Amino acid sequence: MPTGATLDSLRAGWHNPPPDSRPMMRWWWFGPNVDRDELDRELGAMAAAGIGGVEVSYVYPLGSESPELLSATFCGQLRFAAERARQLGLRFDLTLGSGWSFGGPHITTDLAAKKLHWDRREISAPAVDIPITTGWPGDQFVAAFLAPGSVGERADFVPVELDAGVLRIPAGSGPRQLITAGVRPTGQVVKRAAAGADGPVLDHYSAAAARAHIEHLAEPLLRAVPAELIGSVFCDSLEVYGANWTPAIVDEFAHRRGYPLLPRLYQLIIDTYGCEQLRIDYYRTLTELYEENFVSIFQDWAAGHGVPFRIQGYGTPPASISSYRFADLYEGEGFGWKELTQTRWASSAAHHYGLPVVSSETWTWVHSPSFRATPLDLKGEAHEHLLAGINQIIGHGWPYSPEVTEGLGWYFYAAGALDDRNPWWPAMPALMAYLQRLCWLMRQGEPAADVLIYVPCDDIYPRLGHEVGGSLDLWKEARTHIDPAIPATVRDNGWNFDLVDDAALSAVKPAAVPVIILPSARRIPEPTQAWLADHRTAGGAVITVDHDVTTLRDDIAAAVAPELQIFPATGDIGSVRRRIDDADVHLVINTGPHPRRIHADPRQARTGYEVWHADTGTITSAGELRGPIAVDLAPYQAAVIVLHDSAVAHPEAGTPTLTPAGPALELRDWSVRFGPESFEEAAGRVTLPHRWEDDPARANFSGTINYLTTVELDQSFTAAGRMMIDFGESTPVDAGSSERDGVRGNSYRVQVTTPVREVVQVIVNGTQAGVLWAPPYALDLTDLLHPGGNTIELVVSNTAANALAADAAIDRLVQQSRDSYGHRFVMQDLDRAMDSVSSGLLGVPVLRRA
Repeated sequence: MPTGATLDSLRAGWHNPPPDSRPMMRWWWFGPNVDRDELDRELGAMAAAGIGGVEVSYVYPLGSESPELLSATFCGQLRFAAERARQLGLRFDLTLGSGWSFGGPHITTDLAAKKLHWDRREISAPAVDIPITTGWPGDQFVAAFLAPGSVGERADFVPVELDAGVLRIPAGSGPRQLITAGVRPTGQVVKRAAAGADGPVLDHYSAAAARAHIEHLAEPLLRAVPAELIGSVFCDSLEVYGANWTPAIVDEFAHRRGYPLLPRLYQLIIDTYGCEQLRIDYYRTLTELYEENFVSIFQDWAAGHGVPFRIQGYGTPPASISSYRFADLYEGEGFGWKELTQTRWASSAAHHYGLPVVSSETWTWVHSPSFRATPLDLKGEAHEHLLAGINQIIGHGWPYSPEVTEGLGWYFYAAGALDDRNPWWPAMPALMAYLQRLCWLMRQGEPAADVLIYVPCDDIYPRLGHEVGGSLDLWKEARTHIDPAIPATVRDNGWNFDLVDDAALSAVKPAAVPVIILPSARRIPEPTQAWLADHRTAGGAVITVDHDVTTLRDDIAAAVAPELQIFPATGDIGSVRRRIDDADVHLVINTGPHPRRIHADPRQARTGYEVWHADTGTITSAGELRGPIAVDLAPYQAAVIVLHDSAVAHPEAGTPTLTPAGPALELRDWSVRFGPESFEEAAGRVTLPHRWEDDPARANFSGTINYLTTVELDQSFTAAGRMMIDFGESTPVDAGSSERDGVRGNSYRVQVTTPVREVVQVIVNGTQAGVLWAPPYALDLTDLLHPGGNTIELVVSNTAANALAADAAIDRLVQQSRDSYGHRFVMQDLDRAMDSVSSGLLGVPVLRRA
């Protein structure tokens, strides 16, 4: 495509992106006890806010009564919601299980997840007969091993056969070590299950277990909702704790690995010669069984119904990056643009296997507890996912709630409550449009990464298993194995990276990527060694890193210059590039709390450039590319740099940005009203700053307060230049500040205090001027102000955290649920709802020339 046509197409999509790039929401149905009127209302509210669809998740009841999952009542409501979503133009996805992980009452003991159970003890020299008994249903004996010496000493074990249910241990010459291996169900039941859906988690290595789940749960769901109404069917987190056995493992191991498992089974927990290879072979077999007997089974079934199968493919079982290739759609989770996140696990797989769209569960623990998150928090965390290669946001989430007369209503035990009960909701359409625009842009062309970070599975497999100090989560152990300074060095210096494992390398051309990093890689399979040789022949660099990364930056730079060199290097400016025909698109994001003026020096030689304002969609500058491009970024602000070879600047180029200049007029005194009455009836006056919580009567107020003032402007003030209202700068949070309180370990929040807490709608002379909810807190009022008297109204909304702190009704709902359905969940962090909360206008806005 010629450059001119490329740019025209990009500009058109940028201004009017298609609806399929809108963020979606996980929609929690509690019980599942839902009402059609409320379903209709909530779907309408989502559509009006620019949300693009829902992923229905059926979880625990809130209250004393609920229809059961798959009941006629539930299936009817599900069909209604799907049809209404279609009418509203919303995508409708179904989760193929209640809570997580897959399982339920249809999973019998033989189909349930299983784990090895070890017993190791010292016995004396005399012969002894040991009867083998099983204590719980599903418990089974697997093998026994005997070796000379005391427990803890290295020794060679030999198998001991079971004779009519008895281990007959012959006499020895001294102390011996006896190991017995048994199998038992993990005992894990479905987490956060809906009514009628609790039961064992299924064996994710067993095709029979997967098919039983399809028969008893997935098929009924698709009988309730026709496939043509469904965007995708979904598998949530792989959290099958401790599951390291399946009945077929003995035969499958021998078939795949070429030697018998049982004589050497003890090497899973005992360090002897050859134990590491045994562990590699064992856990690789589990990975393959998961791929073939779980992912492929569900993908084949979904394909038979004509719907895509989407999966969060990380966790336990030990899913690898390349395991994603057995599904249709890939999803990640977790923020951290310079880290090895589950999000990067998924996006890397999507890039290798050519998927144009890859999603992430976003806002999982955003600014805990529920209702504490602000629109700026949502924007900041979404940026981290975009920088990790994501281009479809699945928000976590929207809690269904009936209309209530007391309290906030229903909400999830953890994570964001991102619905229209938030007083800041007027900002949601702008946030959704912003993310829609960026997600669309990040789907254009091809992803560009100059560095591969190799995940050495054969060095990680031997670490799996609690018995040797690890987990069964391949992603988690890779994150431990690979020095975090490696991805941080790559990102801090202007490069991007994908993760890759041995199988995924087969999808990557050796000449396609300039650099591959081998982090502490000792065991490299022969096909990978051959790929590395071809990579070197093609001119690529292979960089081996153990624990010293001091030369890594220079080693990479010797092979390839950064895609976009950004200076000064502050560590908080990230970028991601898309190759689009003969143009390059760079999304540049300030992920930190400080305003930055950066200079971006692209590696690719182009004749022209444009800078697109990500917040407004306007083109702020354009011209010939003669050197580094200067860009100003407020805290948590993004811009797009488009590089091209067209000689024609776009006619929009030069849309002005607001830069404070000239004299300022403080707006300190305001009339105020706190409810539906008029300003005259309210007769309230405040002087800014105005923090609502300073008034004890409003400490638990969540909602909207209106401010009104009249400003006299003379001709000289309005005639020269553009006019803006400026609410002030954001202030970075100090490391020791109480503003950092209330954030759990992996919970995201922006590290600034803002002059507006949290959203302000500006109305000038009766006309809506705009909504501010993120830096910079400034708005162009040039076309709305005039000489003489001007009325300015500010409609300020906070979060629902204040109301949450006073919500006693949720305690009663939780107790009712426990009385009827048991202890299925624990509400998180509600005692911290008011930590560091401030609402209102915390600065003094000014009118000034721009």
